[in-house]
Amino acid sequence: MGNFLSGLLGGRQHKDEGLGLYKSWVGGQSRDLTVATEVEAGAAPHLLERKVDSRKAVEAAKRPLWQKRPPFYTEARERARQGDPRLEEISINVRILEQSLAEIQKADKTSKKELFKPLTDAEENEVYGCFTGGPSSKVLVLHEPSNIEITKEKFQCLRPRCWLNDEVINLYLELLKERETREPKKFLKCHFFNTFFYKKLAKNGYDYKSVKRWTTRRKLGYELIDCDKIFVPVHKDVHWCLAIINMKENTFQYLDSLGGMDHNVTNILARYITEEVKEKSSKAIDARLWREEIVDIPLQQNGWDCGMFMLKYIDFHSRGLSLDFSQVNMEYFRMRTAKEILRLRAD
Repeated sequence: MGNFLSGLLGGRQHKDEGLGLYKSWVGGQSRDLTVATEVEAGAAPHLLERKVDSRKAVEAAKRPLWQKRPPFYTEARERARQGDPRLEEISINVRILEQSLAEIQKADKTSKKELFKPLTDAEENEVYGCFTGGPSSKVLVLHEPSNIEITKEKFQCLRPRCWLNDEVINLYLELLKERETREPKKFLKCHFFNTFFYKKLAKNGYDYKSVKRWTTRRKLGYELIDCDKIFVPVHKDVHWCLAIINMKENTFQYLDSLGGMDHNVTNILARYITEEVKEKSSKAIDARLWREEIVDIPLQQNGWDCGMFMLKYIDFHSRGLSLDFSQVNMEYFRMRTAKEILRLRAD
């Protein structure tokens, strides 16, 4: 080994200098920021004296140790695309879909901001003023298209710890339908049955004839088969639930804010929509074969907010949004619903 180093050093350097050069050489392998100097000419050809190049050091400092690179498949796709024109078309379609997804996500964030927009001080004062004082028989609002009037007494159900009544629920559903008519591109095409529909349909087990005239094209301006979703409020003694008929995905949902399930409701609705489509649209479907979809939903944590949960299930679903709310939002939703009823306009 000594002879080897001596040969490399040309016999002109001290033995300790060989060890130093070796350490210098090894230390420069991890991150080479050096350039060769003239000393190399006098040293052995493989053990060179190095010094730091300041320009390379600055450039290295600017460059992060870890740098995000595009996914491997992107590079591979670009290489393959050069030899296949069909991949160019696919790539264009992918970019279009990515752009559309970004726009949808942006719109979704905007919609959710609208869903939790705080009331102004003036709006809160107006609502509180209708909760207190004055005769209970005073009519606060009259919705002429449906002939639903809300008296001060009926309006009280929107206060905390109160059960919602038919009048408030049905008026709010009318406002949701009017909202969709105003902005059809922003909301799904839906039908909102009132709180009396299911009770009449399920009377004596099943009675299609009693509700047959509720959904004529002349009355609605459309047929149920044309809808994205159909909402059916279900009242069980002292508890509100919601059934949804999804006409586009051929599914049923039963949403109970206490976590319950009633297959009898979906069976009755499957029978109804099968008969309804045949009667009004002259088309044969068998909704009894449709899937019953079980989904996670926000649940109530008390004994009085079932009606408000039901209304917000409808509100969010009619927007095509996930049910991103919880019990803590119910007090706000009561105030917001009260404001919208007083204005006869759902936002």
